[in-house]
Amino acid sequence: MLQDHITVKNRHIYFIKKVSTTEIVYALRGEKGYATSCSNDLQYGDGEPVEIVCFWSDNATAKLCIQEEWNHYEVCSIPLEEFMENWCIGMDNDGLIAGTNFDNNLFGYEVEPLELCLDLIRELKNLGKSLRLKKFADIHEMETQIRKILEE
Repeated sequence: MLQDHITVKNRHIYFIKKVSTTEIVYALRGEKGYATSCSNDLQYGDGEPVEIVCFWSDNATAKLCIQEEWNHYEVCSIPLEEFMENWCIGMDNDGLIAGTNFDNNLFGYEVEPLELCLDLIRELKNLGKSLRLKKFADIHEMETQIRKILEE
């Protein structure tokens, strides 16, 4: 059954708002790494679907997905600044995309990692928040650098 695009988009918007408020992102981790899925829309040059690394806005939603191929995974938390600086930039470098608030049927929003960072920065600014970043002076510098990368 295809998930309604509006529902998936609304879950993504909720993800942005929630993790910007709590400053915590959740993932599922197993012995061989983190929970991944395959894109329904994007493909690599060889025709293989692009790999998605899945993230959630809260522990309970992530826990609902611990089933079938992910039944041996555990929920782990990632501080938002680490998620943005290391995960999003690393996924972009590796040609991966992010999936937000996937449900137990593995339907979720697929987003380019740098676009996800920009969404998060926009929401953090709306909230009047900043983060203690290690690789950037602040979220404004991070935004400037990401925009430069996306323009290239």
